[in-house]
Amino acid sequence: MAGNGEDSAPVVTIDGPSGTGKGTLANLLARELGWHYLDSGALYRAVGWAAIQAGIPLEAAHAEELGTLARNLEIRFQPEAEGPVRTFIGKQEVTQELRSGPVSEAASIVASMKPVRDGLLDLQRRFREPPGLVADGRDMGTVVFPEAPAKVFLTATPEERARRRYEQLRGQGCDVSLERITQELRQRDERDTHRNVAPLRPSEGAYVIDTTDISIEEVVAETLRRVRQSLPEKFADG
Repeated sequence: MAGNGEDSAPVVTIDGPSGTGKGTLANLLARELGWHYLDSGALYRAVGWAAIQAGIPLEAAHAEELGTLARNLEIRFQPEAEGPVRTFIGKQEVTQELRSGPVSEAASIVASMKPVRDGLLDLQRRFREPPGLVADGRDMGTVVFPEAPAKVFLTATPEERARRRYEQLRGQGCDVSLERITQELRQRDERDTHRNVAPLRPSEGAYVIDTTDISIEEVVAETLRRVRQSLPEKFADG
Protein backbone atom coordinates (compact mmCIF):
# COMPACT_ATOMS: atom_id res chain seq x y z
CA MET A 1 0.00 0.00 0.00
CA ALA A 2 1.10 3.53 -0.65
CA GLY A 3 2.22 5.46 2.39
CA ASN A 4 1.53 9.19 2.58
CA GLY A 5 -1.19 10.30 0.17
CA GLU A 6 -0.79 13.46 -1.88
CA ASP A 7 -3.78 15.59 -2.78
CA SER A 8 -2.13 16.51 -6.09
CA ALA A 9 -2.39 12.96 -7.42
CA PRO A 10 -5.39 12.50 -9.75
CA VAL A 11 -8.09 9.98 -8.89
CA VAL A 12 -10.50 8.01 -11.05
CA THR A 13 -13.43 6.55 -9.10
CA ILE A 14 -15.32 3.45 -10.25
CA ASP A 15 -18.52 2.84 -8.27
CA GLY A 16 -21.46 0.49 -8.64
CA PRO A 17 -23.15 -2.58 -7.17
CA SER A 18 -21.55 -6.03 -7.15
CA GLY A 19 -21.33 -7.92 -10.41
CA THR A 20 -21.12 -4.88 -12.67
CA GLY A 21 -17.43 -5.41 -13.43
CA LYS A 22 -16.04 -2.46 -11.49
CA GLY A 23 -13.17 -4.45 -9.96
CA THR A 24 -12.07 -5.81 -13.33
CA LEU A 25 -12.38 -2.38 -14.92
CA ALA A 26 -10.46 -0.62 -12.15
CA ASN A 27 -7.66 -3.20 -12.19
CA LEU A 28 -7.25 -3.03 -15.98
CA LEU A 29 -7.48 0.76 -16.00
CA ALA A 30 -4.82 1.09 -13.29
CA ARG A 31 -2.49 -1.17 -15.28
CA GLU A 32 -3.13 0.77 -18.48
CA LEU A 33 -2.37 4.11 -16.81
CA GLY A 34 0.41 2.80 -14.57
CA TRP A 35 -1.42 4.09 -11.49
CA HIS A 36 -2.09 2.72 -8.02
CA TYR A 37 -5.22 0.63 -7.45
CA LEU A 38 -7.59 0.60 -4.47
CA ASP A 39 -10.16 -2.18 -4.08
CA SER A 40 -12.20 -0.63 -1.28
CA GLY A 41 -14.55 -3.61 -1.20
CA ALA A 42 -11.61 -5.77 -0.13
CA LEU A 43 -11.17 -3.50 2.90
CA TYR A 44 -14.73 -4.15 4.08
CA ARG A 45 -14.37 -7.85 3.34
CA ALA A 46 -11.14 -7.80 5.34
CA VAL A 47 -12.94 -6.26 8.32
CA GLY A 48 -15.68 -8.87 7.99
CA TRP A 49 -13.11 -11.68 7.77
CA ALA A 50 -11.15 -10.33 10.75
CA ALA A 51 -14.35 -9.99 12.79
CA ILE A 52 -15.27 -13.61 12.07
CA GLN A 53 -11.77 -14.74 13.03
CA ALA A 54 -11.91 -12.73 16.26
CA GLY A 55 -15.42 -13.89 17.12
CA ILE A 56 -16.85 -10.36 17.18
CA PRO A 57 -20.63 -10.41 16.58
CA LEU A 58 -21.69 -8.54 13.45
CA GLU A 59 -24.27 -6.52 15.35
CA ALA A 60 -24.90 -2.82 15.90
CA ALA A 61 -24.10 -3.24 19.60
CA HIS A 62 -20.51 -4.09 18.58
CA ALA A 63 -20.12 -1.33 15.98
CA GLU A 64 -17.50 0.58 17.97
CA GLU A 65 -15.44 -2.58 18.48
CA LEU A 66 -15.66 -3.29 14.76
CA GLY A 67 -14.65 0.31 14.05
CA THR A 68 -11.52 -0.17 16.15
CA LEU A 69 -10.80 -3.34 14.20
CA ALA A 70 -11.11 -1.36 10.95
CA ARG A 71 -8.78 1.43 12.12
CA ASN A 72 -6.09 -1.09 13.06
CA LEU A 73 -6.39 -3.15 9.88
CA GLU A 74 -3.03 -4.06 8.32
CA ILE A 75 -3.85 -4.79 4.70
CA ARG A 76 -1.67 -4.91 1.61
CA PHE A 77 -2.51 -5.35 -2.07
CA GLN A 78 0.02 -7.04 -4.36
CA PRO A 79 -0.67 -6.54 -8.08
CA GLU A 80 0.26 -9.40 -10.40
CA ALA A 81 1.31 -9.25 -14.05
CA GLU A 82 -1.82 -11.25 -14.84
CA GLY A 83 -4.85 -12.29 -12.83
CA PRO A 84 -6.41 -10.75 -9.72
CA VAL A 85 -4.62 -8.57 -7.21
CA ARG A 86 -3.44 -10.59 -4.21
CA THR A 87 -4.55 -9.41 -0.76
CA PHE A 88 -2.69 -9.85 2.53
CA ILE A 89 -3.79 -9.12 6.10
CA GLY A 90 -0.62 -8.93 8.12
CA LYS A 91 1.54 -11.68 6.64
CA GLN A 92 -1.37 -13.96 5.72
CA GLU A 93 -2.68 -14.07 2.17
CA VAL A 94 -6.48 -13.96 2.19
CA THR A 95 -7.24 -13.39 -1.50
CA GLN A 96 -9.56 -16.39 -1.83
CA GLU A 97 -11.00 -16.20 1.69
CA LEU A 98 -12.24 -12.66 1.12
CA ARG A 99 -14.36 -13.82 -1.84
CA SER A 100 -16.31 -16.45 0.09
CA GLY A 101 -20.06 -16.11 0.64
CA PRO A 102 -19.92 -15.70 4.44
CA VAL A 103 -17.24 -13.01 4.21
CA SER A 104 -19.14 -11.13 1.49
CA GLU A 105 -22.23 -11.19 3.70
CA ALA A 106 -20.18 -9.98 6.68
CA ALA A 107 -18.73 -7.18 4.55
CA SER A 108 -22.18 -5.94 3.62
CA ILE A 109 -23.20 -5.87 7.28
CA VAL A 110 -20.13 -4.02 8.61
CA ALA A 111 -20.24 -1.59 5.67
CA SER A 112 -23.53 -0.23 7.03
CA MET A 113 -21.87 0.74 10.34
CA LYS A 114 -20.60 4.31 10.66
CA PRO A 115 -17.67 3.47 12.99
CA VAL A 116 -16.36 0.99 10.42
CA ARG A 117 -16.71 3.41 7.51
CA ASP A 118 -15.08 6.17 9.56
CA GLY A 119 -12.30 3.78 10.57
CA LEU A 120 -11.48 2.96 6.95
CA LEU A 121 -11.81 6.47 5.50
CA ASP A 122 -8.27 7.68 6.24
CA LEU A 123 -6.80 4.33 5.18
CA GLN A 124 -8.50 4.59 1.79
CA ARG A 125 -7.35 8.16 1.22
CA ARG A 126 -3.74 7.17 1.95
CA PHE A 127 -3.76 5.10 -1.25
CA ARG A 128 -3.78 8.38 -3.20
CA GLU A 129 -0.23 8.87 -4.45
CA PRO A 130 1.46 9.93 -7.68
CA PRO A 131 1.21 9.23 -10.50
CA GLY A 132 -2.50 8.61 -9.72
CA LEU A 133 -5.09 6.29 -8.23
CA VAL A 134 -7.95 4.20 -9.62
CA ALA A 135 -10.36 3.43 -6.77
CA ASP A 136 -13.35 1.11 -6.98
CA GLY A 137 -16.16 0.65 -4.50
CA ARG A 138 -19.60 1.94 -3.64
CA ASP A 139 -18.87 5.42 -2.27
CA MET A 140 -15.55 6.37 -3.87
CA GLY A 141 -17.05 9.27 -5.80
CA THR A 142 -19.60 10.37 -3.20
CA VAL A 143 -17.65 10.18 0.08
CA VAL A 144 -14.01 9.11 -0.16
CA PHE A 145 -12.89 11.15 -3.19
CA PRO A 146 -15.79 13.54 -3.94
CA GLU A 147 -13.40 15.95 -5.69
CA ALA A 148 -12.14 13.30 -8.16
CA PRO A 149 -12.10 14.78 -11.68
CA ALA A 150 -13.10 11.51 -13.36
CA LYS A 151 -15.98 9.44 -11.97
CA VAL A 152 -17.66 6.36 -13.43
CA PHE A 153 -20.70 4.46 -12.14
CA LEU A 154 -21.35 0.97 -13.54
CA THR A 155 -24.72 -0.74 -13.71
CA ALA A 156 -26.08 -4.04 -15.09
CA THR A 157 -29.30 -6.00 -14.74
CA PRO A 158 -29.62 -8.09 -11.55
CA GLU A 159 -29.90 -11.24 -13.67
CA GLU A 160 -26.65 -10.56 -15.52
CA ARG A 161 -24.83 -9.62 -12.33
CA ALA A 162 -25.97 -12.83 -10.63
CA ARG A 163 -24.91 -14.88 -13.65
CA ARG A 164 -21.41 -13.36 -13.58
CA ARG A 165 -21.03 -14.04 -9.86
CA TYR A 166 -22.28 -17.61 -10.34
CA GLU A 167 -19.76 -18.29 -13.10
CA GLN A 168 -16.96 -16.71 -11.08
CA LEU A 169 -17.64 -18.92 -8.05
CA ARG A 170 -18.13 -22.05 -10.15
CA GLY A 171 -14.79 -21.32 -11.79
CA GLN A 172 -13.24 -21.30 -8.32
CA GLY A 173 -14.68 -24.75 -7.64
CA CYS A 174 -17.48 -23.54 -5.35
CA ASP A 175 -20.77 -25.45 -5.19
CA VAL A 176 -23.25 -22.59 -5.51
CA SER A 177 -26.83 -22.00 -6.60
CA LEU A 178 -27.74 -19.31 -9.12
CA GLU A 179 -31.07 -18.83 -7.34
CA ARG A 180 -29.36 -18.28 -3.99
CA ILE A 181 -26.81 -15.89 -5.48
CA THR A 182 -29.61 -13.87 -7.08
CA GLN A 183 -31.44 -13.67 -3.76
CA GLU A 184 -28.30 -12.61 -1.86
CA LEU A 185 -27.50 -10.00 -4.50
CA ARG A 186 -30.95 -8.44 -4.22
CA GLN A 187 -30.66 -8.40 -0.42
CA ARG A 188 -27.30 -6.66 -0.61
CA ASP A 189 -28.63 -4.12 -3.11
CA GLU A 190 -31.41 -3.32 -0.66
CA ARG A 191 -28.94 -2.79 2.19
CA ASP A 192 -26.47 -0.79 0.11
CA THR A 193 -28.99 1.60 -1.43
CA HIS A 194 -31.05 2.22 1.72
CA ARG A 195 -28.40 2.39 4.46
CA ASN A 196 -28.19 5.65 6.39
CA VAL A 197 -24.42 5.96 5.97
CA ALA A 198 -23.01 6.47 2.44
CA PRO A 199 -25.82 4.80 0.46
CA LEU A 200 -24.95 3.42 -2.96
CA ARG A 201 -25.79 5.98 -5.66
CA PRO A 202 -24.06 7.69 -8.60
CA SER A 203 -22.05 10.71 -7.52
CA GLU A 204 -22.66 14.11 -9.03
CA GLY A 205 -21.01 14.28 -12.42
CA ALA A 206 -20.43 10.53 -12.70
CA TYR A 207 -20.56 8.93 -16.14
CA VAL A 208 -22.95 5.95 -15.99
CA ILE A 209 -22.16 2.85 -18.07
CA ASP A 210 -24.56 -0.10 -18.35
CA THR A 211 -22.30 -3.16 -18.73
CA THR A 212 -25.08 -5.71 -19.29
CA ASP A 213 -24.50 -6.25 -23.00
CA ILE A 214 -21.00 -4.90 -23.63
CA SER A 215 -17.58 -6.47 -23.23
CA ILE A 216 -15.03 -5.46 -20.62
CA GLU A 217 -12.77 -4.28 -23.46
CA GLU A 218 -15.48 -1.85 -24.57
CA VAL A 219 -15.97 -0.62 -21.00
CA VAL A 220 -12.22 -0.03 -20.57
CA ALA A 221 -11.99 1.83 -23.87
CA GLU A 222 -14.94 4.08 -23.04
CA THR A 223 -13.62 4.78 -19.54
CA LEU A 224 -10.16 5.65 -20.88
CA ARG A 225 -11.78 8.07 -23.29
CA ARG A 226 -13.63 9.74 -20.42
CA VAL A 227 -10.49 9.88 -18.28
CA ARG A 228 -8.54 11.61 -21.04
CA GLN A 229 -11.35 14.12 -21.43
CA SER A 230 -11.54 14.82 -17.69
CA LEU A 231 -7.86 14.94 -16.72
CA PRO A 232 -4.95 17.10 -17.88
CA GLU A 233 -2.96 15.51 -20.68
CA LYS A 234 0.10 15.00 -18.47
CA PHE A 235 -1.96 12.72 -16.21
CA ALA A 236 -3.80 10.86 -18.96
CA ASP A 237 -0.63 9.84 -20.78
CA GLY A 238 1.10 6.61 -19.82
